[in-house]
Amino acid sequence: MRPAESASISSSAYDSIIAEAEQLAPQTGVLDAHCHLGSDEDGSSLDPDALLRALDKVSRSARAVIFPLQDPERRPAYRVPNDRVLEWGRQHCDRLITFCRLDPDDDPVAEVERCLARGARGIKLHPRGHDWESVHPAVPAIFAVARDAGVPILLHAGRNLRSMGALLQVAPQFPEVSLVLAHAGIADQAVLTAGLMHHPRVFYDTSCFSPYDVVELFARVSAERVVFGSDTPYGQPADGLFLAMRAAAYAGLDARDRGLIAGGTMTAVLDGREPLPATPPRLARVHPVTGSLVRVGMYVMMALSAVISTPTPVPGRVRSWIELARGVCRDSDPGGAGSALARIDGLLNVAEQLIIRQDTHPRRAILLLHAAATIAATEPLPA
Repeated sequence: MRPAESASISSSAYDSIIAEAEQLAPQTGVLDAHCHLGSDEDGSSLDPDALLRALDKVSRSARAVIFPLQDPERRPAYRVPNDRVLEWGRQHCDRLITFCRLDPDDDPVAEVERCLARGARGIKLHPRGHDWESVHPAVPAIFAVARDAGVPILLHAGRNLRSMGALLQVAPQFPEVSLVLAHAGIADQAVLTAGLMHHPRVFYDTSCFSPYDVVELFARVSAERVVFGSDTPYGQPADGLFLAMRAAAYAGLDARDRGLIAGGTMTAVLDGREPLPATPPRLARVHPVTGSLVRVGMYVMMALSAVISTPTPVPGRVRSWIELARGVCRDSDPGGAGSALARIDGLLNVAEQLIIRQDTHPRRAILLLHAAATIAATEPLPA
């Protein structure tokens, strides 16, 4: 995704997505655990006003944890982008909560101590290029600072990491540290969820490209250890909340438990309160699916990949996947999936029209496609 674009969409199909998210999520207390501000080397950018407008689409009281992107001005030690984000957090202290970002190779202990003294309330670690096949020498010292200061660490656990097994050596040494594994821990989800099962303060945020990763998370970890995150500007708060709430409802969580995921649990983490006792995963590891929804979800994910894989999507390539997905939606014998397929087809129709006219804001098509994939992955089956 390139610099943040307007994501407003005028369609009854997408309006139903917003309405359902509002119905499933709590009216107050929403806290997005994973938002970036500033500029990134990949061309992405987001300023606080744009983030607040995006949060307003969830609710006027929705808050967010913020930290820098992979900023071109990050050297030395992320000081410039950290100061920039700390100031934005100070200006909007009622809604934005600042974490400092650290580079383990660049004086991280001194930088985190400096930022904590200036009001940072947590630490962001993004080991881009640093696999967890071994423990970076600075990591235990960073965990020790977090323990002594009583602040959480949010750790990138998504793409571009071959393995995170070495984290199993570090985290258990610091049971007092609240550790949020970003992107549902998909870099090593099975290893992490099994190896850190008994850690009292390991959480997972829901900022994922694939809705199936979030569904699987609810089959592997306690619902009391899942927190909503959007990965803005690469995602959007409203879209990410729709995914988190749909997946939670699919796993059988009631309104109280969905409220914990939407913001209650992360608020407790930031306040330093003891986490709720972990309950068994709410979703069975093996659960029934409808073949048509699996097929349509697969094609929609391929269309999504075609949209985001290049700065300027190739319309024919994207449409070829959308056409296959819409072909599934024409099933004359859909069984219990008929209403979901019709809804997905409505979203895909709007997305296809945007692609045909080469809409200048690709994010709008992405939101529609991601919502369609979310429905395909989280539609409950009728009895």
